[in-house]
Amino acid sequence: MIIYLDTSSLVKLYVEEAYSESVREWTAEAEVIATCRVAHPEALSALTRHYNSGDIAKREYEKLVHAFVGEWGSFAAVDFDEIEAGRLVRKYGLRGFDGVHLASAKLLASIDANVQVVFSSFDERLNSAARSEGFVVLAVGETGSLK
Repeated sequence: MIIYLDTSSLVKLYVEEAYSESVREWTAEAEVIATCRVAHPEALSALTRHYNSGDIAKREYEKLVHAFVGEWGSFAAVDFDEIEAGRLVRKYGLRGFDGVHLASAKLLASIDANVQVVFSSFDERLNSAARSEGFVVLAVGETGSLK
C-alpha cells in the first residue's frame, strides 16, 4: 500500500501538531510514502513559518529542516499533470497546490491498478475531492489496519 501525503500531512511527521501521531502510525504501516515534488518547498515553508511564529526554537528548526532534507530521498516524489491539476481546481474549487497534490496522487494511482494508493490530507475540501476521485482517504478516528 502506498500512502500519499499532501503537505499538511507530511509536515506532521516533523512538527508536533494535532494528529501528528496518527500520521506517523499510518506511514509506519505503508510500504511507500509518496508526495508531490512541490511538497519539498511547501514543507520547508511550513517549517519556516513555525520558526518565525515562535512555535519552535532556532535549534529545533534547524534540526527539523536537516531531518526533512535528509529524508526527502526516502519519499516517492511524484510529478503532476498541470492540465489535470487545473481541471481539479475548477471542478472542486480547490486551491492551486491542492489541485497539484490531487493530480499527483491520481498520476501515481494510474501507474498500477493493482497497487492501492490511499490519500492523507488535513484539508476537508481536498479530502472530499479525493474521495470523489475514488481515493480512500485516511481520517483521524478511523479504525483498522491500512494493510
